[in-house]
Order: sequence, then C-alpha cells, then structure tokens
Amino acid sequence: MENYQKISTEDFMKFFRDTEKLNELTPDDRVEIFRTILVGSSDLTMDLLNDILGDYCVENLEVIEIENGEK
Repeated sequence: MENYQKISTEDFMKFFRDTEKLNELTPDDRVEIFRTILVGSSDLTMDLLNDILGDYCVENLEVIEIENGEK
C-alpha cells in the first residue's frame, strides 16, 4: 500500500462538498467511490435507487420491489 496522508472525516466531507475539488476526480475515480462507499446491501433501497435515477434524469429505468423468491 502506498503511503498516504491520513485525513479526518471532516476533511473528507469538506472535499466531497467542494465542487472544485470534486472536479479534480476522474470519471473512473467517481465510479469507484460510488460503487464502494455504501456499507452493505441494506443501504441499497428501492427509494434510494429511484432517487438516484431521478437525480441523474434517467427516465427509462425504474427500480421495483418484488416478493422474496420471485424473479
């Protein structure tokens, strides 16, 4: 592992909320963060995913909830 400077949660959130700093991230960096930041499967709810689709103006997809065992 490379040596890196330890940052606090507060510093991370300042960076995250700074549009100019976020613009320094590559598209691949952004995808990596997006794919790994949530703790677990319980974080991925139908409402969250539908909100994200709405935030990104994705109109041709919708997340639906199914009963256990249904496909």
